[in-house]
Amino acid sequence: MTPKKAKSPGTIKVTLVRSTIGRPTDQETTVRSLRLRKLHQTVEHPDTPAIRGMITKVSHLVVVEESEG
Repeated sequence: MTPKKAKSPGTIKVTLVRSTIGRPTDQETTVRSLRLRKLHQTVEHPDTPAIRGMITKVSHLVVVEESEG
């Protein structure tokens, strides 16, 4: 039997579009964990369940674009 190759996850681009000022501490921490520091900053992350969970938590503050590769 040949070993199965794990399919590498795609990537997603996350952009911070709303400020974290006045938000609960856990939301501020989640945004920081996504490596977002400034408004309109965009970062790329692998499309994993953990990242998707963080995005869901702060979905009202970010915009998500799915990208190939």
